[in-house]
Amino acid sequence: MTNAHPLGVIGPLVDRLRRSDTLSETEISALAGVISDVRDYANRAVVARPHEHLEKSQLLISGLVARQTELPNGRRQILAIHVPGDFLDLHGLLLKSLDHEVVTLSPARLAEAPHPVLREMTSEHPHLARLLWFSTMVDAAIHREWIASLGRTAAGRIAHLFCELQIRLEVVGLADTHEFALPLTQIDLADATALTPVHVNRTLRHLREGGIVDFRSGHVSIGDLNALRRIAGFNPDYLYLEQEPR
Repeated sequence: MTNAHPLGVIGPLVDRLRRSDTLSETEISALAGVISDVRDYANRAVVARPHEHLEKSQLLISGLVARQTELPNGRRQILAIHVPGDFLDLHGLLLKSLDHEVVTLSPARLAEAPHPVLREMTSEHPHLARLLWFSTMVDAAIHREWIASLGRTAAGRIAHLFCELQIRLEVVGLADTHEFALPLTQIDLADATALTPVHVNRTLRHLREGGIVDFRSGHVSIGDLNALRRIAGFNPDYLYLEQEPR
């Protein structure tokens, strides 16, 4: 699967927004017009630090990026995983800083949108403003679901993360129901699911031996999607993928 898109750097964002509403050509042009620069980041690069002043928001074009925080015991907790088409810090337009760190989980390409240009665009295109607001609300819904997932079993937590990422990557053409690239380590999975690496390794082995899902070398192969969703108790409603006027 390729990251190339006929709409260029805003292509994944347009794909995501089109799942929830229609976009006019004028609105697509307006989205393209907010991009001032594109930057490439190495794996494990810091994109934004806590409490630093923000003058731009960043759109993920390719790769994976995490929101994370360091706990008092020195462990890292991954708070969210972003996929192409996600704005990493759109809420920084109003908050002006983040209370957590943003770090790449793979080599990544990001497009920068200066806040003055974003403010002008949202003022001139109220429908786009609503759609971007909607996307931040979906991010919040994902955060709530991640919190709820802490009540699941270890297998349920890992299965739920795989189910969610499969759908979110499928929206932007980077997954199907059988497989997708996921350039994470087992330590990343542990930090995203509040499990130990040993527990993650043991759980992945059980899921693999059951023919449900196999994760190795940065790749997820799904043997039985229905079984994976049953283990996760997965209901995709919180992703709000239905298209309707906003």
